[in-house]
Amino acid sequence: MKEVELKFAGENKSGVAVVGSYLFDAARRLGVDVQAECGRRGECDSCAMKITQGNGFLSAPTFAEIQKLSEHRRKKGERLSCQAKLEKAGEIVIMITQKKEENKPETEEKTEEYRKEFEELPLEKKIANLLELEAITLGETFSFVLNSPFKILDIAMGVMAEFGLNLEEKDKEAKRPKEHQTKKNGNDAETPPKKTKVKQTTAKNSTKKEKE
Repeated sequence: MKEVELKFAGENKSGVAVVGSYLFDAARRLGVDVQAECGRRGECDSCAMKITQGNGFLSAPTFAEIQKLSEHRRKKGERLSCQAKLEKAGEIVIMITQKKEENKPETEEKTEEYRKEFEELPLEKKIANLLELEAITLGETFSFVLNSPFKILDIAMGVMAEFGLNLEEKDKEAKRPKEHQTKKNGNDAETPPKKTKVKQTTAKNSTKKEKE
């Protein structure tokens, strides 16, 4: 299995990641505080990182990166970490781009407001509204279920079977850049298997032989 060595200058963090991972995921695993205000859809530059060494080990800039990062920024080595995939083994040195935190207090207030609203809901509504309350993460949802009394496990697990178990894989596919998504045929659907016609002549011949 091929690995990439990552060094985050100024963060005093380093480690290895598997080829095929996204820079965003690798950074998070190594403890780097990187944000994705758009939900990792390439619609903002909050996860931008400056590659000071080893840019050639990453995938080519996606359409989203070209739209969000000016030519000047791209020439300086900036990439959107949610779009940049580790494609080759080697060493990459990264500088985290400093972001303005003007809107941070407002964001924190809204998050806290959502959490309080969720806590005040009745149990059934809490579970039914998990999809709507974006402040509750998937990990917290599982923790909530595991810490719940037995009498509500049936309700909770019913919701989780429909929501939680398939969410992660679908979410990953939706967040991948279009250039990296699984390719299907021109109709955007898998071609159904062809039905094979079974010849009946053999069976008829064998029946005739038995009669003889």
